Amino acid sequence: MSVNQETVRQLSLPELARETAALGIGGVGLWRDPVRAYGPEAAGRLMREHGLSVTSLCRGGFFTAEDPAERRTALDDNRAAVDEAAALGTGTLVLVSGGLPAGDRDLPAARERVADALAELAPYAEERGVRLAVEPLHPMYASDRCVVSTLGQALALAERFPARQVGVVVDTYHLWWDERVPEQIARAGEQGRLAAFQLADWVTPLPEGVLLGRGQLGDGSVDLRAFRELTEAAGYSGLIEVELFNPALWARDGADVLKETAQRYVRHVL
Repeated sequence: MSVNQETVRQLSLPELARETAALGIGGVGLWRDPVRAYGPEAAGRLMREHGLSVTSLCRGGFFTAEDPAERRTALDDNRAAVDEAAALGTGTLVLVSGGLPAGDRDLPAARERVADALAELAPYAEERGVRLAVEPLHPMYASDRCVVSTLGQALALAERFPARQVGVVVDTYHLWWDERVPEQIARAGEQGRLAAFQLADWVTPLPEGVLLGRGQLGDGSVDLRAFRELTEAAGYSGLIEVELFNPALWARDGADVLKETAQRYVRHVL
C-alpha cells in the first residue's frame, strides 16, 4: 500500500513520513507544490530515511492549449516536473492531459496536441530516469481537465512511444464504470505500461465542482478488490496508491485518517 499525499493533505511532509511509516505502509505519492516548498532532494531523503518509496509525483500535463506561447509554457513546466521527480527519486510522473481550450469542441485534435507534447517530453524524461504516466480521467472532466477519458484512449497515446518512456495510470475512481477496462488492463500489462495503480471509491451525490468527491475505500460503488486482481493478473507488482480528495477527510486528524485508510485497504482491497 501507498498513500497519496492529498489523502491527508493536512499533514506536513515530516508528519506524513512519520505517521505512514509507523503504520507499516510502504510508500507515498507526493504532489509538486509541497515537494517544491520542502525541496525535492530533501523530500526524497526524508521519505527514504523512513523506509518509504515515493510511488509517484503528481502532476504534470495540461498540454491542450492551442496558443504557441501557452504550449511552450506548459512544456517548460513539465520539464521542471520531470526534474523534480528525478530529484525526488521517483520514476513516475503522473500526467493529467488538460481539457478543451475555451470555445473548442474538437476532442481528437486536443488529444493530438497531447501526443505532440509527449513526443517532446518522453526522451527528456527517459534521460532522467522518469517515465511519463498518462492518467485517464472520468468523462465528466473532459471539457475542463482531461480530454483522455478512457484507458483505451490513454493506451492509444502511450503506444506511440516505448513502454519505458510512457505508461498509463489505472485509477478506480475514473475507470470503474467502463466495461472495457478488464481487457484494457490486460493490454496495458502485456505491453509493460502499468505505471501506477490508484484507488478511490465512488460515492453519490457528487459535490459541486465534482473534483473533491472521492470516497473513502468501501464507502461507494467500486469493486476495489476486483481491480486489484485485474492489475495483478496483468503483471502489476508495484505499490497501490490510495488517492482521496475529500474535505471531510482533510478536516479530521490526519493520523486517524491514515489508520482508517489502512484498515479499509485491508478490508476492501486485499
